[in-house]
Amino acid sequence: MTPDEQIEEVMDRVRKLELKARRLVRETFAGEYQSSFRGQGLDFDDFREYQHGDEIRFIDWNVTARMGSPYIRKFREERELAVILAVDVSGSADFGSSHFSKREAAAEAAAILGFSAAGNGDKVGLLLFAKEAFLFIPPAKGTRHVLRIVREILMAEPPQPGTSIAAACDFLIRTLRRKAFVFLISDFFDSPLDKPLGKLARKHETIALRITDPLEDTLPKAGKVILSDPETGWVSQINTNNPNLRMGYEKLMRRQAEGIRDTCKKNGIDLAHLSTERDRLGDLHRLLKKRARKLTR
Repeated sequence: MTPDEQIEEVMDRVRKLELKARRLVRETFAGEYQSSFRGQGLDFDDFREYQHGDEIRFIDWNVTARMGSPYIRKFREERELAVILAVDVSGSADFGSSHFSKREAAAEAAAILGFSAAGNGDKVGLLLFAKEAFLFIPPAKGTRHVLRIVREILMAEPPQPGTSIAAACDFLIRTLRRKAFVFLISDFFDSPLDKPLGKLARKHETIALRITDPLEDTLPKAGKVILSDPETGWVSQINTNNPNLRMGYEKLMRRQAEGIRDTCKKNGIDLAHLSTERDRLGDLHRLLKKRARKLTR
């Protein structure tokens, strides 16, 4: 396939993703997004006369002196948000045992979130990372900007195929001056996670979207197979007919999933699992409904 053909194939996938994401946002997702995220602060709106029960700290003493009675400052929520999509495009992101790779699933989730944010008037930015953070697009408004983000996710070729969640977190902490909402989209096949995720969550509202593939959770009974790690180059032949090997593998993967869940819970990070196999919209819906319930408590 020539470079021009590759670009056209990617653009065709972007156009299909755009149509699907726009429809999902329009029909079912926009309200969930808006109710799940609060603005970054308060903007001054107007003055009004003090009423019993108002916060004394909001009294404006200059206006009070001019009017001869107490007046307070009114505020409105600053609704505009900065949403950062931090997407892992390391070697393992290109794995997929069904119709979608983990990178394509991540791009779909990013498109849904991006179009939801754009429709709400929020800014959207992108960080692509693998072994290091290698592409940052500052937050901006508009659907054309979201399309560029989706295209970059699908076309990215990282300089090194490894994974470093710590490098991504450090970059965001150093680069983002104002508090932002960070969607960290990865399979989280990396360690340690606790310290970098904790540092990021203390500075920015962090939501973890873990992209999974069913074949990574359970080994099929398929005889002797060759396994290759796209990030390290490690290659090994194993016998998947061995029940002890399959049981040990599943136990290892469960332990890793539990470790990610416990780390997110410890650091106050909302976590959702998005599979390459099943519909990802339902998982995003449940995550946003959970956030909305927390905000109304």
